[in-house]
Amino acid sequence: MRHLGKYYIYILASKRNGTLYIGVTNDLVRIIYEHKQKLIDGFTKKYNVHQLVHYEEYGNIRDAITREKQLKKWNRQWKLKLIESENPLGRDLYSELNPI
Repeated sequence: MRHLGKYYIYILASKRNGTLYIGVTNDLVRIIYEHKQKLIDGFTKKYNVHQLVHYEEYGNIRDAITREKQLKKWNRQWKLKLIESENPLGRDLYSELNPI
């Protein structure tokens, strides 16, 4: 039997209209926490990119990876329009995922 989990693509920003990062994961809360705590070396740590500004949920990893690759090919303006269409204020959506 195949595992039917949830998979996510996510977009992080350093600030509103700032530096963007696109990733894919099967544990959105954990990965965003790790980015926020700078536990992941690399681009997001170096450029302080940790605000969750957009995410999408998928039922299988192939669809999520396909979407991630698609978004990474988009130009910056398209990415910003996508973010602003659902999150016009560019607020950090992490607190909605993991209320304290």
